Amino acid sequence: MKKTLLISVVALLMAAFALIKVYVPCADKAENSVNIEAVLKEHPEYVINALQAYEQKARDEAEAQLKALFKQHEAELNANNAPLQGDASSKVVMVEFYDYACGYCRRLFPELNKVIAENADVKVLYRPLAFVSPHSEYAARAVLAANEQGKFVELHTALMTVQKPLSEALVDELAGKAGIDVEQMKKDMKADKVNAAFEANNTLAGNVQIAGVPTVVLNGEMVAPVATEIQAKINEAKK
Repeated sequence: MKKTLLISVVALLMAAFALIKVYVPCADKAENSVNIEAVLKEHPEYVINALQAYEQKARDEAEAQLKALFKQHEAELNANNAPLQGDASSKVVMVEFYDYACGYCRRLFPELNKVIAENADVKVLYRPLAFVSPHSEYAARAVLAANEQGKFVELHTALMTVQKPLSEALVDELAGKAGIDVEQMKKDMKADKVNAAFEANNTLAGNVQIAGVPTVVLNGEMVAPVATEIQAKINEAKK
């Protein structure tokens, strides 16, 4: 924290000094001795301008780096190694990173479901992560195993709509109610295929610097997790 603050202050002073050089009229070399403290006292707006410019530049650079990362890993993002809905051959691909213990993910679920239902020609890939709860990994592995029985949607929906705290017992209960062979699911949760899928999601999330869930990616670009924004990006991608 202290190191970050020091870096910010140094950057701010450098930016402020640069602005002072722009704003202070040029003078002969003999007279061009600027008292920075005096100038800043007289024009404190220079500091505000410098800070705003610095923050905007930092945001722009971070956004550009993130876009580059998503594009670099677009093939991995769109790979068919995750539960899938819609048209598997579609050139419009939406990927969701989420966690079954995430309240925001649950709130997005009905809106996202509506978007998916209205865009059956879009390929949708689900990449569950274990960010939030000690039980998140169990739930993620369970839905990946349920997918082996052709029951991903059923367990995914149950986990996203249940009004109880996430637990292993709850996952098993919901799986049984969804018509899933729970004992087979538990075996598959430890199988090589599910291990590979779960680890691929974690590795990919690290590679593209997923910092929170839900994260929605459309054709290699991150989209705000809001139904209207997602639909707008889908419409744009279909053109």
